[in-house]
Amino acid sequence: MRYSQLFPKTKKNDPKGAVAPNHKLLVRGGFIDQLMAGSWTLLPLGYRVLTNLCDIIREEMNATGAQEMSFPLLHPKEIWNETGRWDSAREVMYQLKDVREREFALSFTHEEIVMDLIRKHTDSYADLPLKLYQFSTKFRSELRATGGILRGREFYMKDLYSAHESEEDMMKYYWEVKDAYLKIFGRLGLKAVVTEASGGVFTENHTHEFQVFSETGEDIIYYCADCDWAYNKEIFSGRDGDSCPKCGGKLVEKKAIEAGNIFPLGTKYAEKMGAYFTDRSGQRKPFWFASYGIGPSRVMGIIVEAHHDDKGIIWPESVAPFKSHLIEVRGEGLEVRKRAEEVYRRLVEAGQEVLYDDREDVSAGKKFADADLIGIPWRLVVSERTGDKIEMKKRSESEGKLMTVEEVLGTKDEATKIVRLS
Repeated sequence: MRYSQLFPKTKKNDPKGAVAPNHKLLVRGGFIDQLMAGSWTLLPLGYRVLTNLCDIIREEMNATGAQEMSFPLLHPKEIWNETGRWDSAREVMYQLKDVREREFALSFTHEEIVMDLIRKHTDSYADLPLKLYQFSTKFRSELRATGGILRGREFYMKDLYSAHESEEDMMKYYWEVKDAYLKIFGRLGLKAVVTEASGGVFTENHTHEFQVFSETGEDIIYYCADCDWAYNKEIFSGRDGDSCPKCGGKLVEKKAIEAGNIFPLGTKYAEKMGAYFTDRSGQRKPFWFASYGIGPSRVMGIIVEAHHDDKGIIWPESVAPFKSHLIEVRGEGLEVRKRAEEVYRRLVEAGQEVLYDDREDVSAGKKFADADLIGIPWRLVVSERTGDKIEMKKRSESEGKLMTVEEVLGTKDEATKIVRLS
């Protein structure tokens, strides 16, 4: 991709009122644009990051045996009335009427919709377990849509739902998804802590969140320095330095951002919606049900919170919009331009994902600053000083080294393996 053709370009100044690093850097880098509070446009660079995020999530969901599909976003009032959530979840639900005065909701979640689907098509234990997921837009009436892309009124979500014949089978898959989520966050360059939390408008039971430490986080969690015990402050009244209830170790209090959550919902939804199957003994039983969510658009902001410096974003290789950022530093003649064009051609032909800053009316300093702001993992520079070689530098490091095109495209050097297409 030629940067001269990319829409839009970087911005010099932080957006008005921005406090969180993800808000400042994603807007200035040309990844997102705000339409109104809590509503964001994903620009081409941002959409590439989101696509990479979703591909990783999809791989891990498929590995658990889950099937991807797509559910409606506009829901009739009647289906929400079956569980009582038309009224109990009113505070987060966008409710509306059409010209015939019929009432609808914009989806903030899909438990009722999935349970309706299951009761239509599943009537035997032999059809269980079911594991269904989607990527879709969610709408939630947030009172404070702040923190950039971290808290929106409209956002992108991966939601998974599973139905089982027994609590034992449900919990077996529940913990399997927990492990899959930890693997996902690890692949995204995030260290997530599994934290016990409240069920909110979803369930009266405790649930589990995946929290990433951050000073800009809105949640406060207590975790043990010696074991895997961790609780959200919402359901635990403690203090920093208290003894761990599980092992006696020292508790630590920290701010964090919720990156995902999983909910063991039990049989409540099935019982309220009359969703039953025939078990192995011929008896009619309600489905055991659970749901699991990760918001890829929110996670994009969390990654920026975790991976940035005073110059800009530092994208992990796994989600970066491009793997390398090629910069042409023009000299007096046309030789540098010819050399840069040749390098770009060879990278593209080799299957590289490369952003080529080919702008003619921009200084080298501006190009370098934009590269740091955008945060692509590897910077490749062609200039008079590099001669017939390329200066290759990792975004997270201060020093680069000169390499031939063949070395960049080859496999001899460990560093080049990161740039070349795997």
